Amino acid sequence: MERSRIWRFLQMLARWVCTMLFDLRVYGARNIPPTGGVLLVSNHQSYLDPVLLAVGIERPLNYMAKSELFRNPLFSWLIRSLNAFPVEEGAGDVGAVKETINRLQQGHVLNIYPEGSRTEDGKMLPLEKGVGLVIRRAKVPVVPAVIIGSFKAWPKRNKMFRPAPIRVMYGPPMDLAKFGRDEIIERLEVTLHQMLADLESGKVPKEPPRPGRRLPEKSTPVPKSHGRDARVTEKAPAI
Repeated sequence: MERSRIWRFLQMLARWVCTMLFDLRVYGARNIPPTGGVLLVSNHQSYLDPVLLAVGIERPLNYMAKSELFRNPLFSWLIRSLNAFPVEEGAGDVGAVKETINRLQQGHVLNIYPEGSRTEDGKMLPLEKGVGLVIRRAKVPVVPAVIIGSFKAWPKRNKMFRPAPIRVMYGPPMDLAKFGRDEIIERLEVTLHQMLADLESGKVPKEPPRPGRRLPEKSTPVPKSHGRDARVTEKAPAI
């Protein structure tokens, strides 16, 4: 799927804003496969996260979004233009899970946050088991991604964001569909926690800058933002 004109324009604008306000650094963007379905799985620190994950990669993302966001016709048109589709919060939304799997099998890149909600304190929450079901059925590569600094820029309790350094890192694709649900969750949690530790310590991939996407490769210390609670639940993944 090619990036639409509106996607390209908003991506360019968001990249400039994120660089100016958040001194954004993006690492490992080349780990996103150039074609085929990809499930992009990330920790969830703030409302900024979907934008932060989209600005540094070549392929457009698909998203789940709260169903109430689609009630305003104009805003509904905008977010649908950016490849969002509605999901009902609370009980597991079977229709949204089916749409997720369908889009992945059609070859799209889809971003989900398997913690189920934004963090309250900056630490990573336990992953919900619903993501394991999606991975087993979609049978596409899973790219882990981590974000640090986003919580400091826009904590859940705040109504507006503030300037703060933000770092994003994408890991190598993972083949997880062959494992059972619990093992998928365990492997994802271990990988995301390790990536968070690496990003916070400045252990980032060294790669040549992408044409038109150059972001400085230096590392700036960012407050720690993850925990290691190993609990899991039975809820479906949410954004």
